[in-house]
Order: sequence, then structure tokens, then C-alpha cells
Amino acid sequence: MSDAQAAQTAVAKALTVLNEFYAKAADATSFLQQPETFDSEYKGMQGESGGVVGMLEVIESDFARLAGDTDSAEDSSQREYDEFMTDSKMDKAEKSKDLEHKAAKQQDQSQALLEKKGDLEGTQKELDSALAYFDKLKPSCVDTGVSYEDRVSRRKEEIASLRDALRILNGENI
Repeated sequence: MSDAQAAQTAVAKALTVLNEFYAKAADATSFLQQPETFDSEYKGMQGESGGVVGMLEVIESDFARLAGDTDSAEDSSQREYDEFMTDSKMDKAEKSKDLEHKAAKQQDQSQALLEKKGDLEGTQKELDSALAYFDKLKPSCVDTGVSYEDRVSRRKEEIASLRDALRILNGENI
């Protein structure tokens, strides 16, 4: 950018020098000796000055346009950068909060998992002791080798003998 500004300044000075030169040359006196072949005074190639000056004016406008385009591009890039940084800061803050919440949730879930494992161990111990007790009772309750009819008749006999014992205790005659 500084090179373009320096070049623009140099071109502007060159244009000033050329414009002054051609302005003086137009007012300058003609040659002292006038050949007979000239119809009017010779003042140099003043018409050709437009080519060099025109080219320098185009170069000067190109440098000015380059400087303007560069300034607008830099301004646009700075705005984009500022927006990106603002968005990034907001996104980072949001993700940091999410991370904190997730870490807290993970800690809560880990604590709950430990509690559930403790409950599971206690329940498993209870289940194991209940199954052991069931295994102990199973032979006497299930498949004793006595048929259903035999058990019913024994129960009836037991009930009858318990009634007799109750009457004896109450002092009734048998």
C-alpha cells in the first residue's frame, strides 16, 4: 500500500512537471529563424503531449483506484474478522457452559451409578439368601413322595386331633 501511495505521488509530480512544461512551451516564442517552408511559427509537437500526459493520468487513476480498492478490501476483511472473532467468542463461551453442565451431569450420573450398584449388591445378597432358603425348604414342600390324597387325609387327621386336644384343654368330655 505504501508503494502504491508513493508511486501515485510520483506520478502526480511528473504530471505537474509535464503540464508546466507544455504550458510554457505553448507560450514560448518560436524559432528565431523562420524557414520559408513554414506557414506559421513552429512551436514543437504540442499535440503529441496528450499521449504522454494521458498515459500518466491513466496510471495515476489506476494507482488511486488500487488504493481505494485496497482500503475497501481491508475494511471489509477487518469487519469480517471482527464478526468472526465475536461469533467465535460467543461460541466458545457457549461450549464452555455446555462442558460445565455436561461435567456436572456426568458427576451426578456417576454418583447415581455407584448408588445403584450398591443397591444391586444388597438386593443380590437378599436374593441369594432367599434362594438358599428356598432350596432348603424345597425338599420338604415339593415332591415329598406322598400323594395329594395322602396329604389331605393326614391333614384331616391332624385337624381332628387338634380339636380333641382343644376340647381336653377346655375341659370337655371326649
